[in-house]
Parts: sequence; C-alpha cells; structure tokens
Amino acid sequence: MLITVVGLNHRTAPVEVREKLSFPGYTLKDALRRLKSYPVIEGCVILSTCNRTEIYAATLEMDEGINAIWDFLSRWSGVNKSEIKNYTYCHTLYDMIRHTFRVASGLDSMLLGETQILGQLKSAYMDAVEYEATNRVINTLFQLALTVGKRVRTETGIDRNAVSISYAAVELAKQHLGDLNKRQVLIIGAGKMSELTARHLVDNGISGVIVSNRSFERAEALAAQFRGKAVRFSELYKYMESADIVISCTAAAHSVVKAEEMRLVMEKRKGKKIFMVDIAVPRDIETEAGKLAGVTLYDIDDLKTVVDHNLTERKNAANKAELIIEEELEKFMKWHSTQFVIPTVAALKNWGEEIKQKELQRALNRLGDLSEHDEKVVSSLANSIVNQVLHVPITQLKKYALTVEGHLYTEIMQNLFDLEVPGQKPRKQPDQVETEKHRMIK
Repeated sequence: MLITVVGLNHRTAPVEVREKLSFPGYTLKDALRRLKSYPVIEGCVILSTCNRTEIYAATLEMDEGINAIWDFLSRWSGVNKSEIKNYTYCHTLYDMIRHTFRVASGLDSMLLGETQILGQLKSAYMDAVEYEATNRVINTLFQLALTVGKRVRTETGIDRNAVSISYAAVELAKQHLGDLNKRQVLIIGAGKMSELTARHLVDNGISGVIVSNRSFERAEALAAQFRGKAVRFSELYKYMESADIVISCTAAAHSVVKAEEMRLVMEKRKGKKIFMVDIAVPRDIETEAGKLAGVTLYDIDDLKTVVDHNLTERKNAANKAELIIEEELEKFMKWHSTQFVIPTVAALKNWGEEIKQKELQRALNRLGDLSEHDEKVVSSLANSIVNQVLHVPITQLKKYALTVEGHLYTEIMQNLFDLEVPGQKPRKQPDQVETEKHRMIK
C-alpha cells in the first residue's frame, strides 16, 4: 500500500486559487465519497483551511493515484487539471509521512509553530473516519501524526512564545498583570489590529472590553463581537480611570493620549497601576505618559523586539522538532514497510508450499509402498529444501523493506516468483519495474 499527499498552500497558490480548491465542512461527505470512488484510492483524508488544501491518500499504484487526485480536484473545482498541477505539490512515501508530521507540528504553517493546525488536522481525520473514507494505513499515519504534533509542542514549547504583534501585546500584559481574569481592557481604535488584540485578550480571560473610536458606529460594531461596551472618544480618559489595560491602535496623524491628561488619570486611580500598549504608527500615546508613576508603556518597536526574540526561540524549537519527527518517521517507516512486505512473504511461502506438496506427492507415488518412517524422511527432506531455498529471499526482502525502495523490491519479488498478492496492485511488467527503479534511484 503506497501513500501520497497532493496539496497547495499559501506558498504555492494565491488566495483566488485556494478558494476554488477549498472544501467547506458541509461538502466533505460528498467530496470524500467521490474521491474514494476512484478504484485506485484505498483511503483518504481531505484537509482544508484558509491557507491550505491537502489530500492524503493510500493508493494501490502511485502514478495512477496522483492522477486520480488531480482529476478529482479538477472535476470538483472546475479548474483545468494542467493549471492545478502548476499550483500543487506532491509528496510520496516517506517524504509524505515527514510532511504530514511537519504539518501536525506547525512547522509548515504561515506562522511557525501555530497550534490551530493540529486541531484542524484532527477534525479532518475524524470526518474521514466518520464518512468511512480511511483505511488501516491512513488511520495509523494520522493517529501517529496527532501524537507527534502533541509531542513536539510538549517537548519543545514551540508554541509558547508569541510571534505576532497583537499576541505579543497580550503576553506582555500577562507578564505584568498575571492572571487576566476579571481584568478590564480599553481598546482605542476599531481596526483589524485592535480586533485581533481584543480577541487574544478575551481568549486569555479578559472579562471586560471597552472600545472607543472616533467613529462611534465602528466602536459599537467591534464591542458587540466581545459583548463589550462602546464609548465615545470624548469619554476616553473617564474610562481609563478603571481600565487595567489600554491598547491603542488608531490611524490618527498625531497622538490621541496626552501625557498631561494621563497624569490626571493616574491621580484619580490613586496608585493603581495601568498597562498600556501603543501599536500605532505614528504613535497614539505620548512618550512622556510612560514615565508617569504606575504607568507601563510599550510601543510598536518594543513589541517587535519581543516578537523577533520569540521567533528566534521558535526556530530553535523547530530544530528540536525536526529531530523528533525523524525519530517518529523511522518508527512509522518500519511499521509501513513490514505491512507492505508481509503479504508478499506469505504469498511466497504459499508458492513454495504448493510446489512442495505437488512434487512430494508425485515422488511418493513413484516410490510405491514406503514405511511410515521413510515417508517422514522424504517429507522432511522436501520441507528442508523449500525452507532453505526461500530463507535467503525472505530474509533479504525483510531487510530491504526498511529502505526507501522497499516497495520496489517487494514488487520485484512478486514478479520474479509470479506471485498473486491479495489486496495489492497486479504485478508490473519488467519494463515498468525497471522504469520505476530508475525513477527511484534518481
């Protein structure tokens, strides 16, 4: 059983192509059914996110399997097959396994080490199981991939360091304030960065969200997303008196939070500290405000320094993750190779047994009446000859099964002994095997 993945992501295809080749959740059952209907596809999983679409498949024959996936994608999306080939990548055999493990570990994501992909991969697999699209090889691969993804995060901490500006702001707030539960944040500005930061804060336990913006309607719209409160810009300083965190990111051409006004705010807070983050360029908060007693102020450059440091830490963690992946890859390779070779070994033994029984019976018939002892001697001789003749081929086949070309040696063995192996592709002709051997060597 051979395995492959065909896919496209943010590096290989623009969004207008990715959206055509996406699979919303409500379409998955039908999509998996159609893909599984191709005779060469034995098992499959479809992973579809905003940044990637990948089809993982177990197939009886590699080239036919890949072509079947391209054909399926073309028929599903209406995009010409040749165009799909231009935007997709394809990994086979052990490169496919390594790729799957890297995806699960967040090493192939736009944001190195991100955690969301592991849940998405699990959901894709569970959907495929529910719709009866998987087989034993796919099940084993994905169960191990999910384990690898969890192990990488546990042992390397690759997802512990914030590598986005908005999330870095939240991490700094947690460092200064500790638990964010029952804390209140004042968001100044209602743009995308403000929304992302507010979302991260809410995910980390912030209980109160106040949004202020020059356009009150936009403030209301953003506050509604988090069941927060919108306040008019003229009331900004009033609500700073009770806020624990202030995040400011407007498009103003000048500062909107003045140092003198902040001094008055801090007097009314009576020593209660405030944590402020200025993400805007030009800056929203006057630098002098950060020098007031009880005020902690970070600007965009401070956050970039944190992000750069954290990104370095994630890259170091990624190096450790690659070692874990190679370790787990070796385990799966041994399992997969063994699964591939066992039916061939069984078929070879059956072949030898059939010849032995036929020739043994012929010899016994010619020898006439023999004593029970003599029959046992002849039978033992036949067993010994067959076992010794097959010992070296079987031993060598098991040895080569652990190499990248293991499946090729198995097919050659099937051809040499004219074996019929249940559940596997009919044997290739000699010229086909030789062609594939040259391709593998290259």
